[in-house]
Amino acid sequence: MARRWRILLSLCSGVLFALAFPNFNLPVLAWVAIAPLIVASLDGGMGEAALRGLLFGAAFFLFSTPWIYTVMRQYGPLPSWEAAGVMALMILAASPYFVAFTLLMRWIARRGKGLAVIAAPFLWVALELARARMPDIAFPWNLTGYAASGNLALVQLTSITGIYGLSLIVAAYNAMVVWLMGCAMGWLKRPRGQALSHLPGGAMAAFTALILGVALIGPRFVPAAQASQVAHLVQPDLPQSMEYPANWGVIHAGDMAELDRLSIAAGQKDHGPVVWPEVPAPFSLTDAEFARRAQAIARDSGSDFLLGVIGWGPGANGRLAAYNSAAMLDPAGRVEFQYDKIHLVPFSEYVPWRDFFWFAKNLTGLAGDFRSGTRYAVGELPGGRFSTFICYEAVFPHEVRQFVLDGADLLINLSNDGWFGRSSAPAQSLQMARVRAVENRRWLLRDTNNGYTASVDPYGRIVARMAVDVRGELDAPYAFRSDTTIYVLWGDWLPELCAGIGLILLLMAALRRRPFGPIPDGFRSVASRPGGPRQTRSRPARSS
Repeated sequence: MARRWRILLSLCSGVLFALAFPNFNLPVLAWVAIAPLIVASLDGGMGEAALRGLLFGAAFFLFSTPWIYTVMRQYGPLPSWEAAGVMALMILAASPYFVAFTLLMRWIARRGKGLAVIAAPFLWVALELARARMPDIAFPWNLTGYAASGNLALVQLTSITGIYGLSLIVAAYNAMVVWLMGCAMGWLKRPRGQALSHLPGGAMAAFTALILGVALIGPRFVPAAQASQVAHLVQPDLPQSMEYPANWGVIHAGDMAELDRLSIAAGQKDHGPVVWPEVPAPFSLTDAEFARRAQAIARDSGSDFLLGVIGWGPGANGRLAAYNSAAMLDPAGRVEFQYDKIHLVPFSEYVPWRDFFWFAKNLTGLAGDFRSGTRYAVGELPGGRFSTFICYEAVFPHEVRQFVLDGADLLINLSNDGWFGRSSAPAQSLQMARVRAVENRRWLLRDTNNGYTASVDPYGRIVARMAVDVRGELDAPYAFRSDTTIYVLWGDWLPELCAGIGLILLLMAALRRRPFGPIPDGFRSVASRPGGPRQTRSRPARSS
């Protein structure tokens, strides 16, 4: 395959992979989208392999996360070229995992293409784990398994393996497509023997039938969860702004009065907890006026009141530091619970490696300067215990799992998706948060500023949801559960196992002798004569 075709395949692979996620919503493409990248990674030099991985990552993130540019351009507001620069910076930070994949694949393929195809799904999943665990710049957004998580039967696997189990199945299917293609075209050897020669096609057919059978028939066997409680999720639909004037409360007095009425009336119905989203405006319980408002809502509704606020606490050098927090007031108006967001959003809530980004003064000036919390807090509601995680934290399976390990029987996700407008980000956030409910087998209440506000049962069904871009209240059913899934007990055992298998396959490749290059045609013709090549005396060429 010519170099230009390998590069084109890598670009097309990234675009196809992006189309599997919201808002394109073509998840079936994920089952074949990685195959072109695997094929392209089997040939060429190492420098070209790195380029192919980078191009795949650039195409994937450009098409699946264009909202990064939207946020920087609309709410920065950065000039278009600076917003594009931030987008490019994010792509460069998120693409090295794909570069590592193509480099490792090419290195193994030099010693055996078949071995490289076998290694592909294990390397892919191991690198997804790296995407989720990298300090400061972890960005496990749109992991492969989410493309398959919309099926109610397939997503149940995550209670055992986490999202990585679905990623492994999808990546393995792509590898089988490549294997079958290689056997058909002759650049991979078929098993010897008449019966075994049909093995690749038969295995592919069986794997496809199994997946289709589970996907089509399996959902009817997923049990229904019974709710016993109702929470009142308030969607404020307040406008977003990077800066808030000192008289914001006066300007929005009508909006706040309406939210007060909605919240109090909802809580009075059955005294279920009233929930507001991640802080959509300058709300802080250290502000005496807002604290009185929050206490009045809790007392007048006769309900627990959970809301997002800007928290203040001791920081470096004895100075006060800001936290992105969730606080709960009991029906008497006392603060009974507070959680400070642990995993902040890079380049938004803080700037990692700030000294390194000295050239991006506008960016470092616009990003918030929040401190990270350190405690996985668990609170009490009538009937059970709960934990709250905030916005971006929903994409980290191992961190949400920690709340359940610490005793949470209910999960509540507060988010403010107003920053993203009607881009693909809110739908992608809901898709990922929904899987956290299944992994941990807990009800999930998700409250946002302008959508998507929803209640998700422990099997991943969205049992109640509210329209987007409206102000209102959702009666969200839920229940407390205390059972423990294998994923909660064992954590990320599957991607760690994949990493181990990947290392073994790399070692096998290292122990293999690198095959010699192709024999030149002229030498092959001479060497094929009976008796082998003959030695001849060289003679000067005659002139014509």
